[in-house]
Amino acid sequence: MKIEYIILAVILIIVLLALIKTTKKGIKLDFNKLVELLGGRDNILDTKISMSRFVVTLKDVSKANKEGIQKLGAKGIVEIDNELKIILGKDSKELKKYIDELK
Repeated sequence: MKIEYIILAVILIIVLLALIKTTKKGIKLDFNKLVELLGGRDNILDTKISMSRFVVTLKDVSKANKEGIQKLGAKGIVEIDNELKIILGKDSKELKKYIDELK
């Protein structure tokens, strides 16, 4: 009887892990929200990508909501002068393409 409960628990854990893994893949970065958190498209002067980093040059870096960007999914942010280097992983290329199309 105890073995049945153990087997059932193991099966439930496997199913939960599979669900968690598939939902993480489905999460997409909300590019519209990110542009808004960067101070709007008029605040964005230039964009570049460097591996997993999205580098954005801003008119006014104080308009950027760095905390909001991190909550949205950025793994890290470095501010140098009027430039933000945002670690986004594979979403960096897609975001640059999206912002270039907005201009």
